Amino acid sequence: MGNREALLTGAKDCLNEKGYARTTVRDLASAANVSMAAIGYHFGSREALLNAALIEANEEWGETLAGTLRVDTPAGTSPAERFELIWQRVIESFPEHRRMWAMTFEAYSQPDLDDDVRAQLANALEQARDGLANLFQGLDDGSAEARAAGTVHQALLSGVMLQWLIDPGHAPSGADLVEGLRLIAKAVLD
Repeated sequence: MGNREALLTGAKDCLNEKGYARTTVRDLASAANVSMAAIGYHFGSREALLNAALIEANEEWGETLAGTLRVDTPAGTSPAERFELIWQRVIESFPEHRRMWAMTFEAYSQPDLDDDVRAQLANALEQARDGLANLFQGLDDGSAEARAAGTVHQALLSGVMLQWLIDPGHAPSGADLVEGLRLIAKAVLD
């Protein structure tokens, strides 16, 4: 493993153990067993390294989630039942990835993101929207419909996860999401 890969691995460990704001350059170098100068050489800054590690961790979680959602639904399952089942599976995956989600919210809330980091995070969000549109509805054509669906799924995912991080016992279930969407659709579309 080269220094760049060691830094990414060490950064993911630091994010998991200490979080975004509390991880120092010294922590990162120590976790990767490299010099502090290697961070600047390979990533330019502590923030760029942490964001690259965070994005990689999110991609790994996305792959895990995709595998979870590739389970066939029973024949005759309605779209609402399928939606509920998939969301319930997503929610059930949260405990295993709690630290990753906490560090994601912490990183995204940093007020002084530079333009490069902001662009990197925006690209990751775009990929997440595309992935969610594909996972939930089989949309992967870059169409306006795929973007609209992915945007709503991303908003649901972020909102449900935030509620779950704060109060898992009262966070919405897949059934709650279906019922809430029914009520919203009825009010908006009637």
